[in-house]
Amino acid sequence: MGDLSRDVGSDIHATISKVNDSTVPAAAQVASIATPINLILLSLFLILAYMRLRPSKSTTTVLPTPPSPTVYRVFTPPQLQPFNGENNQPVYLAVRGRIFDVTSGRNFYGPGGPYANFAGRDASRGLACGSFDEEMLTEDLKGPLDRLEDLGGEEMEALRGWEERFQEKYLVVGKLVPVGHDEAEEDEKTA
Repeated sequence: MGDLSRDVGSDIHATISKVNDSTVPAAAQVASIATPINLILLSLFLILAYMRLRPSKSTTTVLPTPPSPTVYRVFTPPQLQPFNGENNQPVYLAVRGRIFDVTSGRNFYGPGGPYANFAGRDASRGLACGSFDEEMLTEDLKGPLDRLEDLGGEEMEALRGWEERFQEKYLVVGKLVPVGHDEAEEDEKTA
């Protein structure tokens, strides 16, 4: 019985190897991907990728100098006036007692811009009335702040719209108080 099972086992093994050799095409047999041409192509790819992605020695990245930090402070109208964008100064303007840094909108609020009259000043009345004329600005910088009491509901609504737009777009850098106010700096109280 042992001979019979051995004969059957060897016959099956011989039949399977004949089937494998005769019916399986040569292309379907396992081939190695580590052929010389594949290794050369892989090497070229790695060299090109390295040359493309490596940092170049000639271009050193120079970061721009950051602007000086802005500190929230209290301004009087005479202290605010120099911040009109001239002489490389930032551009500030006040709306209802809040001072906004509108330097990023220098094309609009800086020298030569359509709203340049408001730079370094309280722009509340002009924005509320939709007028960019100098008559809308307070002439006496050492006098009281414009309380806007004579403005109507429509004008106040327009002013609130401007104020919201400024709050969304610009940084509040200070508060506007009249000359002689308790919060004003000492040199402005005596001026």
